[in-house]
Amino acid sequence: MKLLRWAKTGMAMCVCLLPAGARAAEPMGGGTSEAIAALSAVVAGQKKALAEAREAGDSAELEDLRPRLQRVVDGYEALLKKYPDFAAGWAAYGLFLCDPAVEERRPALALLLKANGLDPEIPVVKNQIGVLMAEEGRVIDAFNYFLAASDLVPTEALYHFQIGLVLDEGRDVFLKTRAWKRADLDKSMLSAFTRAVALAPDRTDFAYRAAEAFYSLEEPRWDEAYAAWAALESRVEGDVAAQTVRLQMARVRWKQGLAGDARELLASVDEPALATQKAKLAAEFAAEDEAEARAEKR
Repeated sequence: MKLLRWAKTGMAMCVCLLPAGARAAEPMGGGTSEAIAALSAVVAGQKKALAEAREAGDSAELEDLRPRLQRVVDGYEALLKKYPDFAAGWAAYGLFLCDPAVEERRPALALLLKANGLDPEIPVVKNQIGVLMAEEGRVIDAFNYFLAASDLVPTEALYHFQIGLVLDEGRDVFLKTRAWKRADLDKSMLSAFTRAVALAPDRTDFAYRAAEAFYSLEEPRWDEAYAAWAALESRVEGDVAAQTVRLQMARVRWKQGLAGDARELLASVDEPALATQKAKLAAEFAAEDEAEARAEKR
């Protein structure tokens, strides 16, 4: 399964793995005060290295930064050799390897699983394990990790979004197990997306994907889909984003049998960046018109 669309956690989360204030001297999965201080030092160097990597103008500049990234790896290796039971260290190392500047996702999964074994109550670890497993097509395992993350932090919108996403995109796999009925899966998917949008009303990307989910139901809910797009249109920023939503509104109007409204919405899209998408949707309308005309002649 392609995971480009999945919401992923980045290195900003590493800092959250460190105990705060009063807990700093308490053991936490092996996290003594010395271990925490050592991890903080590695993370500080990592943040600088990744910041420079993101500013690199080309592959040659990025290659020049490899030694600095390698020093971060060496720092984690030394840390975990000294503190092998430090769950936060394994977690931070695994998340570091998931960064686009590093992209060592297979070893990252092993590190994150190690962290989860040492401390099963780090939600960001469970979420990232779910992401990596979903990328490998292990959608049922991914679902269980996303669900566990949401159980730990029920108010985190991201985890509910991941649940909705894996149920939607892994639907066929879930149904083949016969442990799920289609109606129950659709209900759970919509519930997860709805919860994510409610918890993070400013995340228009969540709202966008939630609106799309109405299309993939066993019986698509076009009226609800249109209402969701109409509400989103006024919230997105910029003409391209607004007109991208309008393309979806046109598609839904067409599915509702409102061809005139659909074409009117389509005609209102004039952003050059959306020309290809607009042409593709117009071609779909034309093809369906032609198919309907042929059917009437029979």
